[in-house]
Amino acid sequence: MDENLKKIIPFALKYKKDIVMNIIYNIFYAFFSTLLMISMIPTLNVIFGLNERITTKPVFNGIGEIKDFSENYLNYKVTQLTAENGFEFAILFVISIIIGTAFLKNITNYFASYHVTRLRNGVLKDLREKLYNVIIHLPVSYYSERRKGDVMSRMLGDVNEVKNSFFQVLELVVREPLTILFSILTMFFISPKLTFFVFLFIPISGFIISRVGKNLKSKSTKAQEQNGIQISILDETLSGMKVVKGFNSENIFITKFNSSLNRLLRLSNSIGNKNNLASPLSEFLGIITIAVLLWYGGQLVIVDKSLAPTTFIAYIALAYTILTPAKAISKASYQVKTGLAAAERVFSLLEQENTIVNKPDAISKNSFDSSITIENINFKYEEENVLKNFSLEVPKGKTVALVGQSGSGKSTIANLLTRFYDVQEGSVKIDGIDIKDMTLESLRHLMGLVTQDSILFNDTIKNNILLGKQDATDEEIIAALKVANAYEFVKDLPNGIETNIGDAGGKLSGGQKQRLSIARAVLKNPPIMILDEATSALDTESEKFVQVALENMMQNRTSIVIAHRLSTIQKADKIVVMQKGEIVEQGTHDELLALNGTYSKLVMMQSFE
Repeated sequence: MDENLKKIIPFALKYKKDIVMNIIYNIFYAFFSTLLMISMIPTLNVIFGLNERITTKPVFNGIGEIKDFSENYLNYKVTQLTAENGFEFAILFVISIIIGTAFLKNITNYFASYHVTRLRNGVLKDLREKLYNVIIHLPVSYYSERRKGDVMSRMLGDVNEVKNSFFQVLELVVREPLTILFSILTMFFISPKLTFFVFLFIPISGFIISRVGKNLKSKSTKAQEQNGIQISILDETLSGMKVVKGFNSENIFITKFNSSLNRLLRLSNSIGNKNNLASPLSEFLGIITIAVLLWYGGQLVIVDKSLAPTTFIAYIALAYTILTPAKAISKASYQVKTGLAAAERVFSLLEQENTIVNKPDAISKNSFDSSITIENINFKYEEENVLKNFSLEVPKGKTVALVGQSGSGKSTIANLLTRFYDVQEGSVKIDGIDIKDMTLESLRHLMGLVTQDSILFNDTIKNNILLGKQDATDEEIIAALKVANAYEFVKDLPNGIETNIGDAGGKLSGGQKQRLSIARAVLKNPPIMILDEATSALDTESEKFVQVALENMMQNRTSIVIAHRLSTIQKADKIVVMQKGEIVEQGTHDELLALNGTYSKLVMMQSFE
């Protein structure tokens, strides 16, 4: 059994009642499908007057004689009904058997489909639920190395492919094979000679069909990868629409997207052609088999006279009914290969190791008492060290600012403090406890984060700010907005805090979005605040509003400020100047100016700007 098929079983077993009921109804469906064909024999016999007239009720003498007993009993009933009510009534009787059998076949088909639908949709829901749980808990580093579109494609497209194709396996191993089995057994009862003759052609047909489906899985994997690339390009286009238009780059992105579309078109056509070939190929091979049966069976009817004409007609009908499940099996087997490719991508994401997790004995720390200590950190994203032997202490209640040129490692400090990334050498401690020994939830509960990019969601102002404290009242939200210097514009909006701010807060200005981000952090009210270039993307007027908000927020709080604009950190208790991952200077604003070193040059450069 394929490994990915084994992995889907635990998800399916949650719905074992539906699996069992589907199998039971499929067994009955296969049985009644065969019975429907057999029920044609007495009807044809009555129509052509070939049925044997039996006036004595037959006696059942055991399972070995069930075929003769069934025929004799039916002929007895037809003889009786013809004698009592006339030929027309006997015809209605045998036709009613066909109608009754057809009804039972179709009602069992409905219930089998009902239960497999519940199974499919249930597993789809559970897979997406587990995938989202994995996606949201994987570290930030995972997404810095991969396309978001590919992750989205696995979550949406591939899981759906698994749902559509995998659960055809139930039909593949139960309904269709049983329909074929019951038909062949019945055909064997009717004529062993003719049935053995059929078996000569089945292996040949199977071999031809399997050769057509070769390489289908690998092509399906490539097609799903192209889907991921397209979603990624679309996501980047929508996110960066202003840049695309501002640089007249529409044609570049159109070319990139169309190139992926054309690759997908070629793969999809190849996959589709093989899928489309499965059904007509199996039917054509089946028709050839039936043609040979007509030739050989005709001799048994006309020359040998060992087979009744009406029985031979029913036999051909049974042989033809094998074609439908055979077509379904060949088509489903191709779709299962596509499903296997999709499942491989889904489970590779589901099984992705999360490197940033709680230790088994991690403690929950709910207070911050003395200091944050960073000791001898060496850290690199790829090859070159971003931080080199970096050490720093941040006492409780103090504001420490990190400044330096781009690429000096300032934002990396924020990533390590929050455990978005883990230190590779050295340690980060809070009150002497290594943050790796604390639960992630309690560590991040101690911290508020305001980043350069104001990350807001397509929801109301209230719901965006409630991320800071989910049980907050409207009064608490308004108080946080006032501290963040944001209430003055929120109160003038049409619906106040209930106003929807659009995708990524697109209805607001940069300064307004940043003040809402600060309000969210204020509402959380953490003892440690990390500000990662919170004003660098703002104009001078917006910066003033935001700077007031930041100063309000940092009162009586331990703050680590990563700053590009030096005017915003002059009041810091300590300013740490960084260069290529190392500390080159530290002190207060006045002390550093007196040194006339790197900091003084940075201030002078910004003054000229």
